[in-house]
Amino acid sequence: MYFGSPAEIFGVDGIIVLVVVVLVLFGSTQIPKLARSLGSAQKEFKKGLDEGGADGPPAGTTTAAPAPVAVNPPVPPGDGSAPRSS
Repeated sequence: MYFGSPAEIFGVDGIIVLVVVVLVLFGSTQIPKLARSLGSAQKEFKKGLDEGGADGPPAGTTTAAPAPVAVNPPVPPGDGSAPRSS
């Protein structure tokens, strides 16, 4: 399903009505506060993305797997390797 731009969906008259409804609902004093808070939220989001990208390894590098550690298997009793006490 294709969605065009808002001007194609609502038309010019629909966009004007939408703007008027938003102004009535929020009031002319709340619109600048809303825009300011959206701008600061966007700035914080971008800052978080930049900080999150700086924590990881640089692009194109791979992390090496740790070297395996040799583990000796347990010695079963009675194979003659340990002295017996009688």
